[in-house]
Amino acid sequence: MCLAHGLRRAGIDVVVYERDRTRRSGLHGYRVGIDPHGSRALKACLPPDLYRTFVATCAKPPERFVFLDEHLRRTLTVTLREPTDDVNDEKSVSRMTLRQVLFTGMEDVLHFDKTFIRYSHEPDGRVTAHFADGTSDTGDLLVGADGVNSPVRGQRLPHARLEDAGIIAVAAKVPMTPESTSLMPEGVFPGIGLVLAPRGMACILHWMEFPWADGALKDGAGGNDRELLAAWPGLLFDNTRDYLNWGFWASTDKLPADVMQRSGADLVRLVTALTPRWDERLHRLFALTDPSTCFPINIRTSVRVEPWATDNVTLLGDAIHTMTPGQGVGANTALRDAHNLVLALTSGRPLPAAVGDYEREMLAYGFAAVEASKKQSSLAEGRVALAAQRTFLRATDRIPFLKRRFEAELYEVRG
Repeated sequence: MCLAHGLRRAGIDVVVYERDRTRRSGLHGYRVGIDPHGSRALKACLPPDLYRTFVATCAKPPERFVFLDEHLRRTLTVTLREPTDDVNDEKSVSRMTLRQVLFTGMEDVLHFDKTFIRYSHEPDGRVTAHFADGTSDTGDLLVGADGVNSPVRGQRLPHARLEDAGIIAVAAKVPMTPESTSLMPEGVFPGIGLVLAPRGMACILHWMEFPWADGALKDGAGGNDRELLAAWPGLLFDNTRDYLNWGFWASTDKLPADVMQRSGADLVRLVTALTPRWDERLHRLFALTDPSTCFPINIRTSVRVEPWATDNVTLLGDAIHTMTPGQGVGANTALRDAHNLVLALTSGRPLPAAVGDYEREMLAYGFAAVEASKKQSSLAEGRVALAAQRTFLRATDRIPFLKRRFEAELYEVRG
């Protein structure tokens, strides 16, 4: 949708074929962090009023990143920088809300309930997309922005592979209430907490607090934001409530073989059973989970693919460079792809050359992010490795030089 907005603003005829009908279906996860790479792409591609609406619909920005042990004792606290503008900051957004923002104003180019099955090339060189309902459409360029299991990639690059990262994650939502808020360790709210525990287990905690409730604006939402949100059609449909998003993960061999088939309630019980020595506050938090929101994820990652001969079918985001959540940059890399593809297609270069320019750049930074994320997702399994990790974090927290370097590297990764 970011790509479609950017192309449309540039005067290029664009159409989006979307498999999922509803505003909520097809969303794998609840919260996404938008870093400066992502914000720059959105600001460049969206109409100015819609970008301001995106900013206004973000949750309260995190103020710190806190590393904890399984007893919720802090090992390192990183205070996040104050935003200087609407781009160079960290944003937290509900995936459902972001989807609604990006659909705004694009109703005439969106076609729902369309499942892509294959493409073919016409005698004049153009490309035709074929859908499961028997319909098709022909254009100058086909962009597969169709996710991890991309059928466009399957036809375009049948040799491109995914591999299991050896990690299973369980994600869920807890409504934000006085009870759930009281269970959070001091210093985490409002922010992000990361529990690093024995046996290579971990859990991330995100607080998501929005400027509205029950479809109406809160008293604290004021000024220009209030006017933008009141005029935004999506507010009528958004049922996002303030919530905690937690995500637990461990190496695959620590979980039962049927974990991917378990119900939400079973998964909550499983995470609790796997963490008997964790702080009771975390167990109470897990118990408050809405089981209908709990699901498992088999973490996969793309294997680097060599450059290919360019034509008028290309790929974007997870369709070409799926990555682990180790650095939290998957969505931002996809947005960066969208912006760069808009720049290439509006450069004045012939279509094949423009697409080739985009693909060369995308492969370089995209797979650099894949490999860095995979490295960052490695789990400290043994006691010695965990002790070394905690010693490093505590030393970083206490030594100003190390802490400044840690913070600088964090911001460099995130644009």
